[in-house]
Amino acid sequence: MDTSLLTEICVYTWGTNSYWQLGQGHVEDLSVPRLADGALQMGTVRQLSGGGGHSAVVSEKGELLVCGQNHRGQLGLGHCLEVTTFQLCPLIGQRVAHVSCGWDFTLVLTDHGQVLTCGSNAYGQLGVSEPIPHSVVLLPIQSVREPVIRVAAGLRHSLTVTATGSVYQWGMGLSGQAKRALSPQPVPKHFTSKVPCLVPGLEQVISHSVAAGSAHSVSLTAEGDVFLWGSNKHGQLTSSSTDSFLPRPVLLDRSPLGGEKVTHVHSGWTHLVAQTESGRVFTWGRGNYGQLGRTELTNQSADQQSSSALRGAASQWTCVPAEVKILCGASQGVACSLGGGTNMGCAGTVPRQMSANHSPFLPSGLL
Repeated sequence: MDTSLLTEICVYTWGTNSYWQLGQGHVEDLSVPRLADGALQMGTVRQLSGGGGHSAVVSEKGELLVCGQNHRGQLGLGHCLEVTTFQLCPLIGQRVAHVSCGWDFTLVLTDHGQVLTCGSNAYGQLGVSEPIPHSVVLLPIQSVREPVIRVAAGLRHSLTVTATGSVYQWGMGLSGQAKRALSPQPVPKHFTSKVPCLVPGLEQVISHSVAAGSAHSVSLTAEGDVFLWGSNKHGQLTSSSTDSFLPRPVLLDRSPLGGEKVTHVHSGWTHLVAQTESGRVFTWGRGNYGQLGRTELTNQSADQQSSSALRGAASQWTCVPAEVKILCGASQGVACSLGGGTNMGCAGTVPRQMSANHSPFLPSGLL
């Protein structure tokens, strides 16, 4: 999960902390935000990302700071020891523009458009040609021949979008689901490739951003359109299909968004959040842990509910984007807390105001 911002702030962390991923110097779970320890002190933070048990922060200076679980070398520090507080990752002569954490691997984008990867390569999610099980150092991806402008890491698959708007995918994390859902039809190459593979179906559009869930992928175009593909188990991809898996990108209907263009899109493991040109925020997908920020999940037809049961989805979900009312913002100096369930400090099914004493400043550009 990624968040981009640019303002003078401190970094506060809270939630599950089994692998030191909160950067607090201990492994106690935190139910309220607390200032992170280590090299992260008052300063300018550009972007943050969290993986299965590790965290990464990009500073305005282009520095990469990491902490947490490191059993596959996902911190890129040259070893496999867990790191208790945020530490600088050595990138000699290179500035980091963006970072995205997968379950146990990390994608790093430099300001020159080069993609570097580290961590587990069990599913080919590092995108390197060498058949290695994992890497404790950052390795360059050589097969993308043009500058990259954004990266996104899913559970066990990866995405990039280039300066010309082309979208590449690699990693076999979705191949099992694809094979079961599409049989007897063959599985498209972008679900089975261990090196970057051009995603078919986006040739006529110019993408400028990508996002990844546990088993789905998202592309946002320069025209404000959203394309989605992969697992649709929780209705996170489309309301127009009851298929459990979509092998090619499908255009999201703008009607539930009031016909507005999408300016930002973010993905959780099984749900999505989009912000439109007017600043409205919409959520859809799985919602049984409150991650959609709504009290009720609506817009499910009887057929869609039946389809959910047939898919074996025991959780609540909604396949139609609906607006979320944000209860606070930058001018109040407080943050919103969305979701709940397995992550402590995220309890609730609707956005709720958090105490200014426990929360960092939340810029209006957070979503």
